[in-house]
Amino acid sequence: MIAAGTMVLDGQVRRPGWLETAGGRILACGGGAPPRPVDADFPDGTVVPGFVDMHVHGGGGASYTDADGITAAAEFGLRHGTTTTLASLVTAPPAELLAGVRALADATRRGVVAGVHLEGPWLSRARCGAHDPAQMRDPDPAEIDALLDAGAGTIRMVTLAPELPGADDAIRRFRDAGVVVAVGHTDATYEQTEHAVALGATVGTHLFNAMPPLHHREPGPALALLRHPGVTVEVIADGVHVHPAVVRAVIEAAGPERVAMITDAIAAAGRDDGAFRLGAVTVDVVSGVARVRGTPTIAGSTATMDRIFRTVHAQAGLAVAAQTTSATPARALGLERVGGLCTGYDANLVVLDGNLRVAAVMVAGRWRGAASAATG
Repeated sequence: MIAAGTMVLDGQVRRPGWLETAGGRILACGGGAPPRPVDADFPDGTVVPGFVDMHVHGGGGASYTDADGITAAAEFGLRHGTTTTLASLVTAPPAELLAGVRALADATRRGVVAGVHLEGPWLSRARCGAHDPAQMRDPDPAEIDALLDAGAGTIRMVTLAPELPGADDAIRRFRDAGVVVAVGHTDATYEQTEHAVALGATVGTHLFNAMPPLHHREPGPALALLRHPGVTVEVIADGVHVHPAVVRAVIEAAGPERVAMITDAIAAAGRDDGAFRLGAVTVDVVSGVARVRGTPTIAGSTATMDRIFRTVHAQAGLAVAAQTTSATPARALGLERVGGLCTGYDANLVVLDGNLRVAAVMVAGRWRGAASAATG
């Protein structure tokens, strides 16, 4: 039995609130005083659903492209409240990409991450961002089938540029395999993006970044993604990738149920400034901002989900912050029983202190790491 001064239960803010866990699930929850003596009480704390990061490359010095770093990267995210991680791979040669998928598929089966996100290699060279343009290629049915076989059901999302030759067939193939298709790193027109959505694309990868800017005569992919009610748009609310006023405008335009906050974090998250790698690309971090060496191009972020949560909370309030960091990304990925504090859901939660910093984390009904000490 857990009680707190504030809880976000089933999307509603309760002051106070309580929830009861059993067998790794939420047995019951409600507002007001708990029905029996509590096991953990946070009278000055706020309990929110565990964060769901649907686009992240690493953290704490570790990367999801390195088989030996997968667990460390996931544990770093967990310390910052991310209880569900979709591990992202960047553009790489075919054999290297296959090896990366196999390693993450094994990590998914072990419960370390919730699945794989292929961000590339089927991207626009004109909008490559921090990806290696020399390794970008058009979608190839044989490569797609090989990756799906290697993933064995663990590939949950793929980002591709819909204007590439073969993209239509790729979207259909991935959708048939139950993979969420995201439009990103693209030079597509408004019409090409609409076509991709009609074929089954349902996510916009880090909206506004690595795509043409919105123009009143050539609206491009951003407006097409924003306007479609069946599309969830990712936003990196780190204060670097997207201006705070634009973050607010996106939430107001699309609604929090269609906006998924992501970190797009790389291994540099949680580390001091310095040199890092993102796949084959060298990245320099200066004052916490990652850029491709020798260029002004932003290369992922150094953000964590708790930091993103605090940013959104300051702009849009507690309920919206909880929705966009948990329920919306969970729904976009088709994940069941995560993303909310509701009866029957997995007992994944984050306890935040008075400054909205992580005080404790629970995964499947178990306090993790130092969290157990925080509850006494």
